[in-house]
Amino acid sequence: MADLAYHTMPDGRRIAHRFTLGAMSGEGPTVVFLPGYKSDMAGSKATALFDAAKALGRGALLLDYSGCGESSGYFADGTLSRWREEVLALIEKHCSGSLVLVGSSMGGWLMLLVAIALPPERIAGLVGVAPAPDFTDWGTAPADQVRLTAGETLLADNPYGPEPTPTYPGFWADGQAQRLLEGEIPLDCPVRLLHGQADGDVPWAISLRLAEALRSEAVQVTLIKDGDHRLSREADIALLRQAVGELAGWTR
Repeated sequence: MADLAYHTMPDGRRIAHRFTLGAMSGEGPTVVFLPGYKSDMAGSKATALFDAAKALGRGALLLDYSGCGESSGYFADGTLSRWREEVLALIEKHCSGSLVLVGSSMGGWLMLLVAIALPPERIAGLVGVAPAPDFTDWGTAPADQVRLTAGETLLADNPYGPEPTPTYPGFWADGQAQRLLEGEIPLDCPVRLLHGQADGDVPWAISLRLAEALRSEAVQVTLIKDGDHRLSREADIALLRQAVGELAGWTR
């Protein structure tokens, strides 16, 4: 892994990231991995892609959103808009050419928002792993939406750790303003979506809805019958690397 570095945003936020330009500088798109909600760049999918890119001499960028991992700030202040701003700042700093954006769970939503914000010619492809666009809507019960609207923070059981998972009113309200699935998503690049049919967090039908909403005709959905939400088994990561490699032009 490349040495940890920090990028300081105008308001002082320090965004931890790792970047490798690759020995074959300028050849092929840079792969940018966007983690899920309360996740970070130390996960197995992110590190596997980074290591693969580095071994092939290709560019890759990992990051921790503010309030997550090694970045500064408070998770309670996080929103999709805020984290998109950080991703775009790091892309501007490090990446001059085309990109393959890879988003896991919430990162799959953020991947779409980042792609929409960039010039179309910069996006060589998108790879979503159990992508969760609009989860503030379909993933939040009506009664809980009322509580969030009133300014209440929700705490849910966390199957991945001892601490409950919070949903903050600010994140929820910003998410509701960033919904994409009800209309056409104006992206024309190739898209690959990987989703486990045993996913207990994001229904695999969301990937089908996303495929339908995308304007692109080059969308492929791969369903893994026994796959869970994380899709972090060795076979799952091999599928991810294959999908990313296809769009990034990795040849070995």
